[in-house]
Amino acid sequence: MKKLTTQLRFAWMVILLIGPLHVLAQKAIDIGSRLELFVDDYLIDTLLGGAELRMHHPVPANIALVHDAPWEGSGSGFHSVFKDGDIYRMYYKAWQHEGSADTSGVHPSYCAYAESRDGIHWYKPDLGLVAFKGSKKNNIVITDEMSGHLKSNSGHPAVFRDENPNAAPDARYKALVRGVKPLSTIAYKSADGIHWKLMGDRPLLTEGTFDSQNLAFWDRLKGEYRIYWRYYSEEVPTARFRGKRAIRTAVSKDFLHWSRQQDLSYGDAPEEDLYTSQVIPYYRAPQIYIGFPALYKDRGWSESMRQLPELRERKIRAAKSKKGGNKDSDTRFGTVLTEGLLMAGRDGVHFKRWPEAFLRPGIERKGSWTYGDNFIGWQMVETKSPLPGAPNELSFYVSENYWKGRASAVRRYTLRIDGFVSVNAPMKGGTVITRPFVFSGDQLVLNFSSSAAGDIRVEIQDVKGKPVNGFSLADCVPVYGDAIARKVFWNGSGDLSVLQGKPVRLRFVLKDADLYSFGFQQRKKTK
Repeated sequence: MKKLTTQLRFAWMVILLIGPLHVLAQKAIDIGSRLELFVDDYLIDTLLGGAELRMHHPVPANIALVHDAPWEGSGSGFHSVFKDGDIYRMYYKAWQHEGSADTSGVHPSYCAYAESRDGIHWYKPDLGLVAFKGSKKNNIVITDEMSGHLKSNSGHPAVFRDENPNAAPDARYKALVRGVKPLSTIAYKSADGIHWKLMGDRPLLTEGTFDSQNLAFWDRLKGEYRIYWRYYSEEVPTARFRGKRAIRTAVSKDFLHWSRQQDLSYGDAPEEDLYTSQVIPYYRAPQIYIGFPALYKDRGWSESMRQLPELRERKIRAAKSKKGGNKDSDTRFGTVLTEGLLMAGRDGVHFKRWPEAFLRPGIERKGSWTYGDNFIGWQMVETKSPLPGAPNELSFYVSENYWKGRASAVRRYTLRIDGFVSVNAPMKGGTVITRPFVFSGDQLVLNFSSSAAGDIRVEIQDVKGKPVNGFSLADCVPVYGDAIARKVFWNGSGDLSVLQGKPVRLRFVLKDADLYSFGFQQRKKTK
């Protein structure tokens, strides 16, 4: 017992000696007045007690749109959604393909357009641009014929408004579709988001499979375009992941010439087949890339698989997969399951990918738990809460009833603003300590939620972990409630102007609470 006590004392002395050296070795990160989330461990130094990172899941809301028009169908999907001034825009693949029947030749795939004033209720405008079976009364905006010699499949669209201040007026909106001869990605441009034409006379990229929602955007912080596309590793000699559906990225200054091709990496997350990427800089914290890749998981036949909804339909789909020229053991149309994941990163290449599902297939019901469902559309938007007086929430648009019958649908899901991941602690308490950083602004604001009895207290420390005079845990007024932006006070004052530009740490002590994000703001000056 005496020997054990001596060893413990020695270990504690080592911690006391090495700890300060570790602290001093860390360089202070300049976060300025940026909002910081806990979707990665960029600013986290230590989690203690009952504190843990907890991922939160979107909540199903209304059916936003049913793809039941004659030029649409159950193969419709790959949605792009963004707010543009006073309207919300949605672009998507319009196609009919029933997994258990030969219907893929009913009509070609198109890129179609829908619109909304609130992001909740959507309609399909009659645009009068493209003839379908003799009538232009439809919402089709891009067709395969528009690609000319490039030979495209317009049913793989990703559309965005280009925020590059130097973008040409006739290219304020851009779209990517899949090229088929050769396999590639092709760019379109538009002045108004409705009338489209080819951008250039050759594909942007040709090394990959591209049978997904290949996407690109302008990164205003880095001053460059970034693109993401899907490939199957056997087709790319330099692929990082072998035998997997994977994602690559590259950058460009002009959107036409791309360089620095790299495979995405995910730290210690398990290797998985990923069908989409859905990466976008988070609009409230654009230094953070957030993505919602679709996990593609073939579970094979088992008693559990046979007890999932619509066994007869599942068997027919599996048989069709073999009939389509796939290997005898390939039953994927019937046995593959898809769901949405969450990942976040800072450089567009290296991500923290959560191994658990962000969007599960959900309660078993007709049309669920099948290949192609739960694909999260690209981009997210703010919409009003159904609770009067509550702050806005995030809306996601998710495919369901895919390859079933004559119409798939897109369901809206909601999530708290910044609510992807929180630092959570039970009532017994937990602590998170940040890495050293410097900030600008004179007040600390939290996005948090607590119980009526729970709270969060914040201590500001120097880089050695010593409380700054006047900003200790004992000085902090406990923060409780549920708010997107709540100011923190110490001894009745929230003024942090004396600490601007100085290296500090934050020590958050939580009881029955969730902390989603924090940031430093400048108070508005009164006249």
